[in-house]
Amino acid sequence: MSNVIEAPPVPAKEEKTEAGNYFVSNYPPFSFWKPDQVGALEAVLEKPAPVGVPLGVYFHIPFCRKRCHFCYFKVYTDKNAREIRAYIDAGMKEMAALAARPYLKGRKAQFVYFGGGTPSYLSVPQLKELSARMKDLIPWDEAEEVAFEAEPGTLSETKLEGIREVGVTRLSLGVENFDDHILESNGRAHRSGEIEKAFRFARTLGFEHINIDLIAGMMNETEENWKVCVQKAIDLAPDAVTIYQMEVPYNTTIYQRMKEEGKVTAPVADWPTKRRWVSEAFDAFQAAGYTVTSATTVVRDPKTIKFVYRDSLWSGADLLSSGVASFGHLGGVHYQNQAEVGPYMEALDAGKMPVFRAYQTTAEELFIREFVLKLKLGGFAPSYYKEKYGEDVLTRFAPQLKKLTAEGFMEIAGPDWVKLTREGLLQSDRICYEFFLPQHTQYARYT
Repeated sequence: MSNVIEAPPVPAKEEKTEAGNYFVSNYPPFSFWKPDQVGALEAVLEKPAPVGVPLGVYFHIPFCRKRCHFCYFKVYTDKNAREIRAYIDAGMKEMAALAARPYLKGRKAQFVYFGGGTPSYLSVPQLKELSARMKDLIPWDEAEEVAFEAEPGTLSETKLEGIREVGVTRLSLGVENFDDHILESNGRAHRSGEIEKAFRFARTLGFEHINIDLIAGMMNETEENWKVCVQKAIDLAPDAVTIYQMEVPYNTTIYQRMKEEGKVTAPVADWPTKRRWVSEAFDAFQAAGYTVTSATTVVRDPKTIKFVYRDSLWSGADLLSSGVASFGHLGGVHYQNQAEVGPYMEALDAGKMPVFRAYQTTAEELFIREFVLKLKLGGFAPSYYKEKYGEDVLTRFAPQLKKLTAEGFMEIAGPDWVKLTREGLLQSDRICYEFFLPQHTQYARYT
């Protein structure tokens, strides 16, 4: 992701979908991360390795066959094998430099995540070389999860076998929709026929967890299509389904088209419709035996199917992140790498860290971060925050909790559990803003 322009909180009575990033993925917001705080990361890297803090490893693979119209991540669609090799070499140079620092030296990965872009864009030899080099730097032998994002159209049987052979345990397929017209009009590279073929073969390879992504409210989505889409997902019987509500960030071709045409409202479903569609999908999946486990996920068996990357990161794990525009978190410091491949590789060639901006969090901000992110899992246990942070959340957030309860977004569900109602869960990103510190409720905008 690069050049993020964040939107203010979504108004409670907002109806139409307008441009902006509403999805809460970190805290404090990215707008507060600054180049002048990069030194804080350097200071952390010189500290001794911590005891009892899980470590994750993320590598960003910014290559795609085609750029989706709603995509705002840093991706390239014009790189050849030589350029991909140079990028992998640069990423491994970065990871090697980080792994050798005192804070990371000798640590093993609890989880590994290949994100993009399209990790499955790489060839099998490229994937095997990349994973072997990463394992040499940060061992995976005790990893609880190795997650890998994939685009169905890139998945031949040989490719899937290679992905499994490098140790991937969680395969996440970017399905988004099953209708060819919708896929094409939203800029997706794959088509419906490739989805089932890839999924069925992946099932034979023993992946511990196969997830598929869906997006409610894509351009040209209809009531009938959404119902068909949900049923086709149920028929595939994946281990988990992640359902996003369509948003239109500024760094997308949809927004560029809106700007050229002088339009404020995006050509996608409004927020009430998207929320209703997700709620209907939740109901359908529950009827098929799934359990709703967060604002975006349903799983077949909550006892065995976990999202280790998400849950560990939200609970305060360290994340060694490498690659262009990637985000990491080490010792309480957020950081993001250079957003363009040129400056990223030039920094590494010069023997420098390719970090663009960083943010040194306070203890209070780490508490707020965990509270708001984990709120999207559906609720909270007051005793957890009392024990971990010494915070009485029922007292500290009494005005917010009273307001959200009165609005029908929250309810007391037990002696030590406050939960989001279904409507609250569907608007959890907006609700998260209620708990931000005052200085973070108004975003600095930049391009």
